[in-house]
Amino acid sequence: MTAPTALAHEAIYDTVEKLVNGSPRGRLLDVPAGEGALAVRLSDMGFDVSCCDLYPEIFRVDGIEIRSGNLDMRLPYDDATFDRVVCVEGLEHIENPSNAISEFSRILEPGGTLIVSVPNIMNIEERLKWLVSGYTSHFKPLSVEALAEIRRNYPNMEEIALHVNPIGYSEVRFLLEKYGFQLMGTHRDKPKANSWAFKPLVGLIRLINRFSSSSKRGSRWSHELNSDEVLLGGNTLIFEAKKI
Repeated sequence: MTAPTALAHEAIYDTVEKLVNGSPRGRLLDVPAGEGALAVRLSDMGFDVSCCDLYPEIFRVDGIEIRSGNLDMRLPYDDATFDRVVCVEGLEHIENPSNAISEFSRILEPGGTLIVSVPNIMNIEERLKWLVSGYTSHFKPLSVEALAEIRRNYPNMEEIALHVNPIGYSEVRFLLEKYGFQLMGTHRDKPKANSWAFKPLVGLIRLINRFSSSSKRGSRWSHELNSDEVLLGGNTLIFEAKKI
């Protein structure tokens, strides 16, 4: 079988590896699994990996179970099946991220860990792109021309490439807490090479936020939204949360 191609940036996989390294090996679900590039890495680390994807026919790894599943619906697993769930670059492709987070909570054991990533639409570069153009790098207008190109490249599987849900830090954290998760940490795939150029503007944003009361900053997650991981982050924001 042909070696699987990574459908996400390798830097995201590297960060996921660092987050799970040193933790007890147990049952882990990779969803959406794509061709299986991340699953191979996690299996090689000693995890008992299962995979799920809307299009299981693209999976290219022997010896790892793959099931058909839709993140907008009930996943094909019993309650409390897994110790870990990893969802890399999935929530932005679906209509109902709330359902996905709810399902992750259902299929995780109490104390289990969820790692989920989304495009970082809140970093300073993307905020400026939104101001200038009205859209961000990862969520360009889905025009007739853009959709035609996606359908040419992914015939009958356009969901693989479609970014339909620009979900950011605040929305992901809200859903995690709503469905019984405690946020353990927020991480970036890698710093942007040109982030230094935006540091004066970042400093100004942080200074302006200091004029709000500490209670207001706390209730609105101002510190987190203006952290290095979010404001000076890379292309991807990666959340690590524990089911409580």
